[in-house]
This record gives sequence, C-alpha cells and structure tokens, in this order.
Amino acid sequence: MGKLVMVIDDSLPVRKIVEVCLRRQGIDCLTYADGVEAIRTLAKQRDLLPDLVLLDIALPRLSGYRIAQILKARHPRRPVIVILSGYDGVLDRLKGRLAGASAYLTKPFRTEELLALIKTHLGESEAEPPVQQAHPE
Repeated sequence: MGKLVMVIDDSLPVRKIVEVCLRRQGIDCLTYADGVEAIRTLAKQRDLLPDLVLLDIALPRLSGYRIAQILKARHPRRPVIVILSGYDGVLDRLKGRLAGASAYLTKPFRTEELLALIKTHLGESEAEPPVQQAHPE
C-alpha cells in the first residue's frame, strides 16, 4: 500500500500545490481546509490513518497546535506531523515541537524543500531498528 499524506491548510492554493506535488511523486493525498473536519474523518474511518500530516497553524475553529496535540494523543507514533506555517518565530517552532510536530517548514516554501522533508519523514514513520544478524565465526 502507498504512503498517505493528509494536508490541513485553509489556503486553497497551498493545498492544491502540495497535492499536485505529492501525486506526481506517487504519494496519495487527502486535503482539508479545516482541522476539525480532518479529525472527524479520522474518527469515522478508523482504518484511515495517514503516514504524515502537513498542518498549518492558523486555521479556523482550532489552531494547528491543538490539532497536533489531538492527533498525537490518539496516535502517539503515527502520523508524523510537519507544520507548514507563515509564522517563523522561535516560539512558534517551539510550540510546534511541544504539540508533537517532528518538523517545521515556513511558508513560502520551495516544492523541492517540501518533498525532501516529506521523504525524510515518511522513512522515519515506519523505521524499525535494524535486525542484528549473527555472523558465524
């Protein structure tokens, strides 16, 4: 089964750019303008759990920080959360980490930068410790 990325951003242009970029890489993508709707979808479809969530901070109804906290409380190991935000202060980044984000990318971003970050973290989301093999002597 392919990788699944959920994009939660109230900006339609950002959602479309990210969606096109991911689909060109063969990565499945779900997009939401509102984090509450994304959380409702995950609650209704329990077998639907993305590998990674790209999450804006400034969203209607609930902040991205709060959405990250909810996702991490329900699913501590997966999905990997990456904040996409126009806020680039040290406090913003710290709040993202404290909410459970693994990475923080400031808007505007280059698609190459976004893809590299996603590929790095998709690898992390399923990484397992290497199996030690016995070497006959």
